[in-house]
Amino acid sequence: MSTLAFALAATIRHDGNGGVADLLATPADAATWVEQHGDLVAEVLGRPFEGTDDARDELVRVRGAVRALFARAVAPRPASTADADRLIDAGAALRMVNRAADRLGTTQLDWPEDGVPVTKWAGRTDDPVTLLVGAVGRSAIDFLAGPDRVRLRACPAARCVKYFLQDDPRQTWCSPSCGNRERVNRHYRRRHGR
Repeated sequence: MSTLAFALAATIRHDGNGGVADLLATPADAATWVEQHGDLVAEVLGRPFEGTDDARDELVRVRGAVRALFARAVAPRPASTADADRLIDAGAALRMVNRAADRLGTTQLDWPEDGVPVTKWAGRTDDPVTLLVGAVGRSAIDFLAGPDRVRLRACPAARCVKYFLQDDPRQTWCSPSCGNRERVNRHYRRRHGR
């Protein structure tokens, strides 16, 4: 399952050297991300999305809110190690996501006298940055209020910073590679007494 909010939360990754890589580090990175996820944006908006090149700052802010709400959703388990020490307050995150979704607009029902009911987009704005951030907000609301929220986990692997959806009750890590890395680390610690 991939939602826009989930995809945005995944723009923070382990860099392979013990640090964190931000996939939205530059405006060009953000524009590439928007282009790659235009179909998810269009899914939320109910219409095609024409991307924007100046959305980086807003995307980073709303990503912080989404990751803070994801951390709240996985509690009492630990949050992702990428930003657990600098998450924004959950109340502020909630207000930010709700405000973003509210600025977006909504779909409305249209039912012609001689036709079948259809939905049409009734936006509050045509500003592409507002639409993009609003789509992320709406996606986060739908995900966090939906049935998949209870499956949300933060990967406990030492160098992983991802959130994932647990597919099986025995699933501990986001991917087999994280599981393998953790098993190797445990084996090393046992053998070398560390």
